[in-house]
Amino acid sequence: MQVQVHTDNNIHGREEVMTLVQTSVEGAVGRFRDRITRVEAHLSDTNSHKTKGDDIRCVLEARLAGLQPIAVTHQAATVELAVGGAAGKLERSVESTIGRLKDR
Repeated sequence: MQVQVHTDNNIHGREEVMTLVQTSVEGAVGRFRDRITRVEAHLSDTNSHKTKGDDIRCVLEARLAGLQPIAVTHQAATVELAVGGAAGKLERSVESTIGRLKDR
């Protein structure tokens, strides 16, 4: 499973962010690595000029072999919270999708 990280110019600490995303994604959907070909993470600061509020947005898009991509979004005050929230949503979404396939 390949993990790609894309950030805008307002997200700092590229190496730390990449490590955070990699470990969060592995922890959330690592057990489905044989079904997932790639996960793309897009991080952006929606209000770069402001410091208050939930302005860090994390979009995770998982590409499952033979299926349409699954995308989830989470906004939070910090990069860590945004990535963690999106990883949790991605885990539930992938579990649901694969569970529905098994039920057929």
